[in-house]
Amino acid sequence: MTVVAPVWQRLEGLALLAVSVLAYARFGEGWLLFAVLFLTPDLSFFGYLAGPRVGAWAYNLAHGLIGPLLLAATGGLTGDGLSIALALIWLAHIGFDRALGYGLKSPDGFGVTHLGLIGAARRDRRAAA
Repeated sequence: MTVVAPVWQRLEGLALLAVSVLAYARFGEGWLLFAVLFLTPDLSFFGYLAGPRVGAWAYNLAHGLIGPLLLAATGGLTGDGLSIALALIWLAHIGFDRALGYGLKSPDGFGVTHLGLIGAARRDRRAAA
């Protein structure tokens, strides 16, 4: 099993971040809104207070692409610029996390992601090898 996200997966995250920020510069609602809301998806960490299964579910709901893509599509179809701006902020956050190697979480533990192991799980794996 790969313990670190391959470079290309991190580059995909970086590309998502860059395209989202560039689109926000064109269609956004102002940089203050961007700055205030950029880390909002990380509030999903509070789900871990209810255990790893609920925490992984909450984190993945906030860090998956379906939510922001549906929001962007809704905004595009209705002409709601705020919805598009919110979706772009959300996508930028996801891209940022993925560029850093943070992937969707497994209920097996916070450090087990679809991009590989992170944090303590990664250190433990290296120490056992």
